[in-house]
Amino acid sequence: MSASVANVCGILGGTFDPVHLGHVALAEAAMAVLPLAEILWLPSGSPGHREPPVAGARERLAMLRLVTAGNPRYRIDGSEIGRSEPTYTVHTLTRMRAQLGQTQPLALILGSDSFLSLPSWLRWRELFGLAHIAVATRPGYIPVDGGPSPELSAEIARRSARPEQLGASAAGRIARFPMPPVDISASAVRAGLAAGGDVSDLLPAAVLAYIQSQLLYSRKR
Repeated sequence: MSASVANVCGILGGTFDPVHLGHVALAEAAMAVLPLAEILWLPSGSPGHREPPVAGARERLAMLRLVTAGNPRYRIDGSEIGRSEPTYTVHTLTRMRAQLGQTQPLALILGSDSFLSLPSWLRWRELFGLAHIAVATRPGYIPVDGGPSPELSAEIARRSARPEQLGASAAGRIARFPMPPVDISASAVRAGLAAGGDVSDLLPAAVLAYIQSQLLYSRKR
């Protein structure tokens, strides 16, 4: 990371159903390049843009605690995980902005696919008034659905910044940072577990041990 002051609060959201090594790689890549003071892991309850999670709130929080334990720059924000009503990113960032103030730099950390889908999100343009967006890029990765839409391309042109510039303002910039190629999805992990396959290369060891002890995602449950 550059010599810029690490004053940005990174936000890494998702169902984490389960939290896997792709999530860990994304967090580590963000920490290595962005001027982050910390990362808030934000497990969702009933996300507005996808199917509800399979594992319960208690189990998903337990798995996140295993992953974040021992890293003082990782924190868990569990304020939304118990909600049954759909939650949307614009609502989440509005709440966090009210809690943390108008001057605290915030950075929403996204993978490339999530970033490209941004125009389908609720009130997506309002996100730029609430946080920066930090986008992980993988060498040689080609999106299945092509590049950004014209609307998103216009925002990229207006808002692009270098990672080290994110700490200079509270919100409004788009910065890309490199991430090693990691091809893991939670749905593939769940399918492997349900089939009794070996997923030890997809999950942190402590998370896999917890899943096995609780018979999570298993047909035997």
